Amino acid sequence: MSKQHDVQGIHFEAGWMILAVDGQVYRLPLAQISKRLAIASEAEQQLYRVSPSGYGIHWVTLDEDLSINGLIKLAVHLSQEAGRSL
Repeated sequence: MSKQHDVQGIHFEAGWMILAVDGQVYRLPLAQISKRLAIASEAEQQLYRVSPSGYGIHWVTLDEDLSINGLIKLAVHLSQEAGRSL
């Protein structure tokens, strides 16, 4: 079974998730992807596990699961929206 995605890293800064996956970097506003992550402490945000298949990310202490496909789709949508408003 091949991996669906290759997650190179995830970090958080000032209300944003920075997701490096499949050679791309996506910047996502936490408030739009997860209320739990948005209000979590820095320590809680950093306690995540990427699924072995590369399908999703799980935060054990927050009981939160996000799919990589969903995050990428949202990032692309937000990028397109920003382009239209310029």
